[in-house]
Amino acid sequence: MNSEEFRKAAHSAVDEIIDYFDNIQDRRVVSNVEPGYLRKLLPSGPPVEGEKWEDIQKDIGAKIMPGLTHWQSPNFMAFYPANATYPSMLGELYSAAFTAPAFNWLCSPAVTELETIVLDWLAHILHLPDCYLSEGKGGGVIQGSASEAIVTVMVAARERYLNQACEGLEGKEREEKLNCTRGRLVALGSEQSHSSTAKAALIAGVRYKSISTRMEDNLALTGDGLRIALDECAREGLEPFYLTTTLGTTGTCATDHFYEIAEILKESQASTRIWVHIDAAYAGAALILDEYKHIANHFTALDSFNMNMHKWLLTNFDASCLYVRTRAHLTTALSINRSYYSNPFSDSGLVTDYRDWQIPLGRRFRALKIWFVLRTYGVNGLKAHIRKHIVMGEKFAEWIRERRDLWEIVTPPAFALTVITIALPGQSMGTLPDGVTEPRVTEGVATSNTLPSTSVENRDRANALTEKVYETINAAGEIFLTSSVVQGIYAIRIVSANEKADEAHLRRAFEILVDTAEMVISESKAEI
Repeated sequence: MNSEEFRKAAHSAVDEIIDYFDNIQDRRVVSNVEPGYLRKLLPSGPPVEGEKWEDIQKDIGAKIMPGLTHWQSPNFMAFYPANATYPSMLGELYSAAFTAPAFNWLCSPAVTELETIVLDWLAHILHLPDCYLSEGKGGGVIQGSASEAIVTVMVAARERYLNQACEGLEGKEREEKLNCTRGRLVALGSEQSHSSTAKAALIAGVRYKSISTRMEDNLALTGDGLRIALDECAREGLEPFYLTTTLGTTGTCATDHFYEIAEILKESQASTRIWVHIDAAYAGAALILDEYKHIANHFTALDSFNMNMHKWLLTNFDASCLYVRTRAHLTTALSINRSYYSNPFSDSGLVTDYRDWQIPLGRRFRALKIWFVLRTYGVNGLKAHIRKHIVMGEKFAEWIRERRDLWEIVTPPAFALTVITIALPGQSMGTLPDGVTEPRVTEGVATSNTLPSTSVENRDRANALTEKVYETINAAGEIFLTSSVVQGIYAIRIVSANEKADEAHLRRAFEILVDTAEMVISESKAEI
């Protein structure tokens, strides 16, 4: 493909992408193809001779599009969002054109320096403490995902702990101490932490211990919960070296009690031994709003913070932004020097080589798309985007409360997420959560202690009905939702947070939930 052919193909591809986005709301959200569908449509091997772009492009619509789930659809209300916007796509286009492994500064100075700059910009608008800025001892780096970030900091935490444990020892004595200590290391996370923490422990070769949470605390990790876990570890002869805390858990968007956690670690003299990571993959975007910036006040005492711009902040995957309070902990753990990496700039220590901040060696020019998004929308545009969805989420919670005969809210709604379950007819409705975001995030203290009112003996029936509603809605394909099991309660999660979504789409989802619930409950009565 020569330059003129590329120009023509690029124009055609861009036109097709624009048409796709303009009409995405008319598509079935979730693909309904059968497993293995694509192998039946494609030849057994690549063509011997090259094909024309026109023929290749036709297969996007005919063969690829039927197998896509449309995450950019305003009717996609599952998981958490994975936004893509035109400025971020342009960033990807330029990044592809400027392709370089970019493992050190010399590979392409602009790749490294723009990343440092835009991550400092982002840290400022997220109201992160100054200790996470590059001008001090900390700094940011773009990772592929929050899971990758957790693996990275867990390895750094492990090495920091081992170095502290073996300080002053040398030779065989140090080796024996290392081996003995490694076998007792344990990483901690609450039972609401994302599965990536348990997976990171597997990769890092350490044990993993889950800390219980309570409905009375809105499933947040508390200081008391951490104290109990630390005491258990001591009795079991285990040595905690790492803890994942969460701003916006996957199941219910719970906010852990960061201040309490920091105080417990300080009291137990573990604040310099246990690395505390803040997983804010989704809800961290809300820190851009002034009404949530107080949450970040407690991050000064913690070691690392991560949020995904590719979830809620209008940047396409992958753009996971990891910040560390002390970058030397990363580089000490992850730096492997070889003669072929040597150059005067790296050797001088005056430049950043991001290969020492991550698991892989090479890296893409991901800072471009973040730069384009920040400049195109501006801080006020990003704030408006986040605030719009939080307000929509609160309206949705109000609609749910208006139908207490059908639905109960499982945990107080937060950050545009509402988690609901069927309310059985005839049960005492009790007092439902107030449905606003603020109680979840005021200084890390939960203020709503309400529980779903369906009695324990009827929980199985309510769970079965909720699951039936969920499966019926997704089978129809007009909207896409995800479910979760919260302390034995089968629940449906609704989060509307992509750029194309508006109140009308959320209202339609509410109508579908009501109509389907009424139908399922009516059918269940007829079967009794």
